[in-house]
Amino acid sequence: MMILAWYGRSLVLRGRILRALRLHCVENLVLASDPDREGEAIAWHILEMLQQQDALGENVTVARVVFHEITEASIKSALQMPREIDVNLVHAYLARRALDYLIGFNISPLLWRKLPGCQSAGRVQSAALSLICDRETEIDEFKPLEYWTIEVQLKFEESSTVVKDASFPARLTRFNSKKLGQFSITSETEAKDVQQKVNLENFKVINSKRNSTRRNPPAPYITSTLQQDAANRLNFPATYTMKLAQKLYEGIQLSDGEATGLITYSRTDGLHISDEAVKDIRSLVTERYGPRFTPENACKYYKKVKNAQEAHEAIRPTNIRRLPSMLAGALDEDSLKLYTLIWSRTMACQMEPAIIEQIQLEVGNCDESTIFRSSCSKVEFLGYQSAYQDEESETLGFKDNEVNRYSETFGILSSLKKGDRLYIGEVETKQHHTQPPARYSEGSLVKKLEELGIGRPSTYASTLKVLRDRNYVTVKNRVLYPEFRGRMVSAFLAHHFSEVNDYSFTADMETELDNVSAGLTEWKGLLRDYWARFSSYCSRAASVHIHQVEKMLEKTFGDFLFASLPNESRTCPSCMEGTLIFKVSRFGAGYFIGCDQHPKCKYIAKTLYGDEEDEESPQKNNNVEEPKLLGLHPGTNEKIFLKSGPYGHYVQLGENRTGYQPKRASVSHIKKVDSITLEDALDLLRYPLTLGEHPKDGHPVILKLAKIGFAVRHRRTTAPVPKAMKPKDVTMEKALKLLSSKDVRRSGRPKNKPKVEEEDI
Repeated sequence: MMILAWYGRSLVLRGRILRALRLHCVENLVLASDPDREGEAIAWHILEMLQQQDALGENVTVARVVFHEITEASIKSALQMPREIDVNLVHAYLARRALDYLIGFNISPLLWRKLPGCQSAGRVQSAALSLICDRETEIDEFKPLEYWTIEVQLKFEESSTVVKDASFPARLTRFNSKKLGQFSITSETEAKDVQQKVNLENFKVINSKRNSTRRNPPAPYITSTLQQDAANRLNFPATYTMKLAQKLYEGIQLSDGEATGLITYSRTDGLHISDEAVKDIRSLVTERYGPRFTPENACKYYKKVKNAQEAHEAIRPTNIRRLPSMLAGALDEDSLKLYTLIWSRTMACQMEPAIIEQIQLEVGNCDESTIFRSSCSKVEFLGYQSAYQDEESETLGFKDNEVNRYSETFGILSSLKKGDRLYIGEVETKQHHTQPPARYSEGSLVKKLEELGIGRPSTYASTLKVLRDRNYVTVKNRVLYPEFRGRMVSAFLAHHFSEVNDYSFTADMETELDNVSAGLTEWKGLLRDYWARFSSYCSRAASVHIHQVEKMLEKTFGDFLFASLPNESRTCPSCMEGTLIFKVSRFGAGYFIGCDQHPKCKYIAKTLYGDEEDEESPQKNNNVEEPKLLGLHPGTNEKIFLKSGPYGHYVQLGENRTGYQPKRASVSHIKKVDSITLEDALDLLRYPLTLGEHPKDGHPVILKLAKIGFAVRHRRTTAPVPKAMKPKDVTMEKALKLLSSKDVRRSGRPKNKPKVEEEDI
């Protein structure tokens, strides 16, 4: 018997399989790839390949087996229940792959043509980008509201038996017999008025409530929750977390010379743990923390993730008795932290709930028209939290003093009984403003994608990486910020592919694929249905002119694009006739704010992106830079400006006028543009300078300003001026020597092509 097993994403080469079948007299071939759609497709592909190669003899029996955990009992049980390949799972895989190709390979070329520099879009990628951009729009549109709260320090009367000078905080919840909401007090005047009235009252305890709550242990890790916790607790990006998890899964060489995997497969949405592993975990919990921390029955967890396939176990250590401290010398620091995180969570998931005791005290005046409330809680029984207080978890920094942080306040509140008199120690009025929704972090975005059923856990890390690589989003202090390029893509898709960009599109597609897996939906019919709708979007988007795209983006992002311009009317400051509009560059991947009278007026107020080289250049200009007046020309009295264009900074003599091309000189060779003075500009505007006529043909020899410095030119021959040589020292004699040197460059010009002066900007 020959078993071909692919657990996870390990690939076996076609040649190896064929050699193995030819070298061995195989009677039984068992295909044991993953039990999900992709695993079923792998088994199907292998069988198809073997049949095409005539590698299967007439006597070879092919069987398909599946197991959800790598344990002896599970594998033996699977081998005793072989089955045929499930064609429904294969069809679901083929449908999903085809849909991803149809969406990605049709939208991406449209983006290249309509939004230069925007490289790709995809089913899951676009939904994730939409979430980030929609949140940014919410933040942009958010208007904060002011509200005030009243907090007091309540003290005991001198005759009280409670500790002298003891006090506790309380918050005003009722005033003038009316319950206070968030916006009941909206100004400082109102807050001060309440403060004065409160100071005149006498107070006593009118009610005290106590209750206990059980905080259940967390479920074991799946891919998405591991990424979330690693991001929140360890500051690990999702891609880095999966890289470390893969290393732990592949294993290391231990001190005894044995190579072993440390955790189970890390790409999973299943919450179950094998019975053998659960037995070992419960045993270790009893040994380390005592029988009280071990529940009577093993804790079982069920899927909460929409469309989960549950092909593998939850993520856990392969041997729970392999403590993190035992691996301190074998693993690097980050790998050990991740292993410790997994070990602690696995222990916690099979422990008793923590018991939290809470107390709530209400203090009011004589007629109870004014009421303050104070509440506090303490941990009565640690339960599963003991796993995080364990010395094995020290590397994670879980140990803290917060368990008994409020024990003193809890004791004070517990000692008070109804009727006890109190007095106001200090009244504090606090001003607050409502806050906009928080931007997504990698962890919170993964959680949101999971809640909406968008994509699969194994794709989240790669999706986030693509968004960063495409410059659609940036990560600052663990927070995801959409770049303007990303917001343009999201707006374009929302406008022209509204259904595809809808969050429910991807989630509903996953549900339809699950229906295909269950045999409820015919896969080719599903493809026809989606393609009929999607192709109509593609046809309409393809017919949209780029000017329509510009207008749509200008309308959507007008507040952002024109916010920093000094003139709200958006009148062109150069020609005073045109209006500043958002435009897509016809060259490279740039976007800019320019005059709508182009080409008559070539004024550019703001450049957003240049080509890829410009984006990486330290001279990148993404901000509005109004022309800087350096001074007046001493001879003609014309203004000299320092300007910024799509190809960098330059100085200009005179203002832009219709039918007139002012003289310009590039300053791209100067690193500190802000240091350019009027004298520097006058010197640069002298060029190109004719040094004389060439003695052989009488054509002029010109000293000009090039991209990387100065150069001399004669007809189509150009020679760079050495950096050590100052331009004013270049004479006709030196220019001829440079033109005869080895460093010259000769350029040709195709026939019928109009000549363009190199010094023109």
